Amino acid sequence: MALMEKDRPVRLEDFIALAREGKRFEAEIKLEKQSIVQKAHPDETEEGKGEINAYLLIGEYTFRMEGESRKVSKVYAIGYTGESLDADRLNKNIANERLKMDYQRLKDAHITFEPRHFESKYFA
Repeated sequence: MALMEKDRPVRLEDFIALAREGKRFEAEIKLEKQSIVQKAHPDETEEGKGEINAYLLIGEYTFRMEGESRKVSKVYAIGYTGESLDADRLNKNIANERLKMDYQRLKDAHITFEPRHFESKYFA
């Protein structure tokens, strides 16, 4: 199955399932902290402006097979700008634990990759 076919895999689980069927992949993982603005009802925000500044901790996987590549992104945590450093650390730890679970699933499916983890630099 070519990665670029119409019914190509689009989720991490799709690649894991294909690997369990015997397909061989290499994966590269890039982690990022992406700033977003979350919309909310104005009465639910302290400033009454209906927007909350937040961030997502995202893992972007690039899977390679037979000269083709496909990217899949997964959100590992959401946090809010202005939270305490302890809350940021907690979000980082939660994201890293979720990454570890996915890394184990990738290893179990014999997908080769170099593990990465969210570090303090994302919260500077």
